[in-house]
Amino acid sequence: MKWDELEEEPCSMARTIGVIGDRWTLLILRECFLRTRRFEGFQSSLGITRHLLAERLKKLVRQGVLRRIPYQESPKRHEYILTQKGLDLYPIMMALVHWGDTHMVDERGRPLLHEHRKCGKTFDPVMVCSECGEPLLAKEVHVHPGPGARPVREKAIPGKKTKSRRQAA
Repeated sequence: MKWDELEEEPCSMARTIGVIGDRWTLLILRECFLRTRRFEGFQSSLGITRHLLAERLKKLVRQGVLRRIPYQESPKRHEYILTQKGLDLYPIMMALVHWGDTHMVDERGRPLLHEHRKCGKTFDPVMVCSECGEPLLAKEVHVHPGPGARPVREKAIPGKKTKSRRQAA
C-alpha cells in the first residue's frame, strides 16, 4: 500500500489516514479546533514552513475538511473554517487528546482541560455504543466484513478450489 494511494483503499481507516494521517495535518486540525482560522495564526502556533502549511491547507480544502473564506481583499487573505466533515473529526481528535492525557503527561499534568459548556464540568471523552450507550472496549467489539470490503482470498492449496472469506461466510 503506497502512501499516496491510501485514499483509494477499501478500508475506512486507510482512507482517513490518507486525508489526516500526517503529523502536520493533525496539528493543523488541533489548531482549527482551538479556533485558529488564519494562515499566519497556524504558522506562528506550529512553526511550520509556509510551503508545507499551504500544501496541507490546500489538501484539507480539496478533501472538504476545511472551507476557505476570504476576509481581506488587498492583499487577498483567507480564513480556514471547519466544514461539517471537518467537525466530524472531533471525536478522533479528542481520542488522541485523551490518550495523550492518560499516557504522555508529565508531573505537571494535562496541558489543556476541556469543559462541557452544557454542564460546566471538565471531562474525559468516552466512546460509547450508538445502540446501547455502553462504553466501548476493544475486547468487546467484533469486526466483520461490510458491503464495501474487498474479498480476501485464502492461500491456494494445489488442486483445491478456494473461496473468498465473504463467499465462505
